[in-house]
Amino acid sequence: MKRISFAWALVALFIFGTASASAATWKADKVHSQVSFEVSHLVISSTDGKFNDYDVTVIANKDDFSDAKIEVNIKTASVDTDNEKRDGHLRSDDFFAADQHPNMKFVGKSMKSNGKNKYKLTGDLTIRGITKEVVLDVEYKGTATAWGTTKAGFEITGEINRFDFGLKFDKTLETGGLVVGETVEIEIDLELDKQA
Repeated sequence: MKRISFAWALVALFIFGTASASAATWKADKVHSQVSFEVSHLVISSTDGKFNDYDVTVIANKDDFSDAKIEVNIKTASVDTDNEKRDGHLRSDDFFAADQHPNMKFVGKSMKSNGKNKYKLTGDLTIRGITKEVVLDVEYKGTATAWGTTKAGFEITGEINRFDFGLKFDKTLETGGLVVGETVEIEIDLELDKQA
């Protein structure tokens, strides 16, 4: 009996070890990627920005990335709206509190098909130490080989309510609208490099 159990253990180790070994790891090519956002300003217009310091890691067995495990880490102090005064405000306790909460993190939990090359990506987003489940739309743009590197392209979009994550600035206009809207639109243009 012990010999049979040991034999099955070896078979299982071989099968799962082989599956694990076939998983590919991908990293963001930050020269050709962008993590950006947009939020309403004074109700009548919008302001956009991006984060300059981030890391994206994707691990997948399947060529269509439907089993992808995704992790995104963003440095909140790297927020960039092309206005230093505004960026300083965003780093303050009114918004990201970058000194106390230097990292924003997303960890994917599932990728479900939503049409050809389209997915619903569900994961946990953490901002200011608050973690909430969010669902993002993903469009897989395909793969290409350039200069000896295999690349994959994605567009990821979605929205969050900033108040859910403690980004508490709530100044209002005389007419009653928020100076900075509560809904934040997320757009990530992502080009991944397959790691050797």
